[in-house]
Amino acid sequence: MPGFLNQLCPGKIVSAETAVSRIKNGSRVFIGSGCGEPQHLIHSMVKDPDIQDIMIFQMLSFTLDQYMNDTDFLERFALKLFFVSIPMQQAASEGKIDYIPSYLSEIPKFFRSNQIGLDVALIQISPPDQFGFASLGISVDVTREAARNTKLVIAQVNPQMPRTYGDGFIHVNDVNFIVPFEEPLVEHPTQAQDPEIARRIGRYVAELIDDGSTLQVGYGQLPYDILRFFNDKNDLGVHTHMITDAFLPLFKNGVITNKHKNYLADRAVATFCMGSRASYDYIDNNPSFYFGTADFVTNPGIVGQNDNFISISSALEVDLTGQVCSDKVGRMFFSGTGDQTNFIRGAALSRGGMSIIALPSTAKNGTVSTIVAALSQGAGLATLRADVNFVVTEYGIAQLQGKSVYQRVVELAQIAHPDFRADLIESAKNNHYIFADQLPPPAEDLIFIENYKSRTRLKNGKVMSVQPLLPSDEIAFRNFFYSLNKETISYRFFSDINTFSRKMAQKHWAHLDYRKNISLAGFVRNKGNKEIIAIGTYSKANSNRAEVAFVVREDYQGQGVASFLLGMLEKIALDNGFKGFCATVLQENNGMLHVFNKRYPNARKQEIGKEVHLTMDFKE
Repeated sequence: MPGFLNQLCPGKIVSAETAVSRIKNGSRVFIGSGCGEPQHLIHSMVKDPDIQDIMIFQMLSFTLDQYMNDTDFLERFALKLFFVSIPMQQAASEGKIDYIPSYLSEIPKFFRSNQIGLDVALIQISPPDQFGFASLGISVDVTREAARNTKLVIAQVNPQMPRTYGDGFIHVNDVNFIVPFEEPLVEHPTQAQDPEIARRIGRYVAELIDDGSTLQVGYGQLPYDILRFFNDKNDLGVHTHMITDAFLPLFKNGVITNKHKNYLADRAVATFCMGSRASYDYIDNNPSFYFGTADFVTNPGIVGQNDNFISISSALEVDLTGQVCSDKVGRMFFSGTGDQTNFIRGAALSRGGMSIIALPSTAKNGTVSTIVAALSQGAGLATLRADVNFVVTEYGIAQLQGKSVYQRVVELAQIAHPDFRADLIESAKNNHYIFADQLPPPAEDLIFIENYKSRTRLKNGKVMSVQPLLPSDEIAFRNFFYSLNKETISYRFFSDINTFSRKMAQKHWAHLDYRKNISLAGFVRNKGNKEIIAIGTYSKANSNRAEVAFVVREDYQGQGVASFLLGMLEKIALDNGFKGFCATVLQENNGMLHVFNKRYPNARKQEIGKEVHLTMDFKE
């Protein structure tokens, strides 16, 4: 390689010691980010005692962590980071670094406008080709713009740096000094922290993702753990800021194909890569990847051009109104502003897009809730409540977009850890977010009701999703009631009921325990909203039998809705030890009688006045 480089760019090939000796005291030095750090150049600069009073700018810093307890280093170098990586969290808490809160997409503009002036850029590149073009490889992000807007560019040429397609090419004519030095790249493999929590969250997130969607996955361990549960998806696309090892199985197994992407079709779009050597080898000279600059890849206007775009990111806390903290709790910085908000807003601009905030329900070994009444003192507000769509924990999914504060409280308390739900509801009452008679969600883990969910295609071609009715469905339940005509209400309740009050709703939730008493709701999508079109309920009548009842909206009667719900309720009742159903039906309700007779032809019937009482046994 040195011989070829000497022919290509004579006079530029020097040792690292010679190159860094050109750094003047007082310089503002940019260092390539993340796993693309030029480690050899960094160590050479630090070891040169003549280099003094240097201000270092870096997005993601790893190598410098080993100098954070070196007094001499701290006296000579001031470190300014746009993101607090995990190795740097301790140093940040001790005041040894200076954090610059910035969107990733804004950093290139700071360099171009000289708002952050640079004197030197230390970067790492792949070997140049015969035309003199080298690649920034796994760190295009803000590095390209830094190299373009500085007086002195020193490049470490490392044969282990992948050559990536996209906007990350730099010509040797634009480099002042070239230092050939081969060394392993920094590796940052993902490692699962709590597989059971990740499995449960992954299962919920997967429910929200349709085949053919384009994904962005935010920085943090949990979002990448979730990817392991997407194996049954088809033809997903990628437009994200970072590629990690967690993506590799989905690429190799054909889950991610990018074939349905409408913007930069057939290519996975990213701005940098952080993983193991396996990731670096996979993206090397792989034309199915496009590595662009941060101000392009994470620009909401660009993101929004992807149809069916789904942003998945993590958080440290979410308050009951939907505000999200993802970088700082108290005085501790845990990460950075990044581009969570840009991707979330890009998802809002996308046709068919949505955003998901995923987080465990507790922190500090289960001692504190991450769903909080109010963000912690000093917490950084990363995403505004008006931008948040879905929030997911291991206890379920809360949908906030378009919801009132009252509804948000109920949705979020419902997915909080059971130990904290009552206190959250009490705090919300004290803050006058909700009504004084609001009941807290059940203080138990309702993961078992996930088995009660199902989907079916109706005779009219619509897909009906079925799931247990939850307190957060109160508004949808109310809207469903008022969509029914008087005859349908009379058939269900045996009287003319004109109003569905909050008192009635609270009474309904008070008697739900999801084993002895349960209501299944059938939902059908109407444009961007899911509407309840039917409800089937059973409640314990005695030790062996439950009373069952249904109500189906008129425009969905005759579509097989009640028959499907009856089958699901029987399955649940069997799981919970019941031997049969009983029901009371008005004699004139021929449709409901037909549903029961069809499934239970041997049902015992007793006519009392205008009513028919049925006793139905399950098959052994």
